[in-house]
Amino acid sequence: MDLIFAEATPPGRGGVSVIRLSGHGARAVVEDLAGNLPSARHGYLRSIQDDGEALDQALVVWFEDGRSFTGEETAELHLHGAPVVIKRVAKALEKRGARQAVAGEFTRRAFQSGRMDLAEVEGLGDLLEAETEAQRQLAIRAASGELGRKAETWRELLIRAGALIEASVDFADEEVPDDVPDEVFSILARLRSYLDDEIGGFPAAESLRKGFEIAVIGPPNAGKSSLINRIARRDVALVSNIAGTTRDVIEIRLDLNGLAVTLLDTAGLRVSADEIEQMGVDRARQRALAADLRLHLSETGETEPDLWRDGDIRVVTKADLAHKSASELSVSSLTGDGIDRLLSELHERLSSRVAGAGVVSHERQVKALREARESLKDIKELPPELLAEMIRQTAASLDRLLGRIGAEEYLDVIFTSYCIGK
Repeated sequence: MDLIFAEATPPGRGGVSVIRLSGHGARAVVEDLAGNLPSARHGYLRSIQDDGEALDQALVVWFEDGRSFTGEETAELHLHGAPVVIKRVAKALEKRGARQAVAGEFTRRAFQSGRMDLAEVEGLGDLLEAETEAQRQLAIRAASGELGRKAETWRELLIRAGALIEASVDFADEEVPDDVPDEVFSILARLRSYLDDEIGGFPAAESLRKGFEIAVIGPPNAGKSSLINRIARRDVALVSNIAGTTRDVIEIRLDLNGLAVTLLDTAGLRVSADEIEQMGVDRARQRALAADLRLHLSETGETEPDLWRDGDIRVVTKADLAHKSASELSVSSLTGDGIDRLLSELHERLSSRVAGAGVVSHERQVKALREARESLKDIKELPPELLAEMIRQTAASLDRLLGRIGAEEYLDVIFTSYCIGK
């Protein structure tokens, strides 16, 4: 493969910038710039020179083939973080035959060399995108190979069941224990239960990974934009006494005690003769229906019946202007009263939705598990030969889960979302 390089640290000015190389000849190239580097996985302070010109002082390290992230010979240059230094060193590397890596190319090589399975790759991508603690925890489980380890346990069960079936077929005339078929069905029942648990935990895990959408809805001047601004602690939405100020849906991303949440500030719900405002109202209704949860705001505690769903929250606004019952969830965006209680209630309701989250958080992964589960249904009536084929199909689905077969159609989609240096 080509010798590739990229800046592994964010572009721009900083204390240190790291350039990573991967591919055949990585060590030779950095030694041409930095001098002899006798031992792998040791850091050497070197002067980086190109044709006798000193470019920088850097910490240099290289990793032998099979002992690096990509599985290839790899080297790193820990340079001073001036953009001009990076550009100059990059030019020196290109002169020596290396080329700039494309997005996700390092991780793709790690996958292709068997250093990572596809579920780990997806977990790493989620980790790079993680915004909250809950997302980080989910991503690190996936990136560390938890799903792959589970799949290997399931594969061992399939191997055991397949061996027992083959024995019952190949040695039908020999003394094969009568309980072999029962053990096979017991094993496969256990496997079905494991798969059902993982499939059942998918919606919660996906919500954790993607985050929740919460629509803030209500009539004009109910205090929706003021509440959004108060929670965001900045003026992100325009506030006015004039009804119909909000026309489009405004999105605000929040970290709600570890959960990723997007608040949707929507147009006031009413029938309007203003064509543009009515378009905003229609869009507000569509987004509200698609949201995971809705906050119904009003000064009187009223809700929109056609938009109410189980789990929604009724919020009485402008609590500073009137006495409200202690039983009501009322807030004042002016004074901040009730805001903490509202956020606590939101967190409690969303947390209950992700309590059963597993490690399967991507549609591709759950599709492979559903295929594996489908292969194991209605097996009681099958003769041994067909039962063995069902087990092979299940094993193939698990191989697809980890990207051992049929991965090509997903690779471009997965790796294009990565940053250049990863």
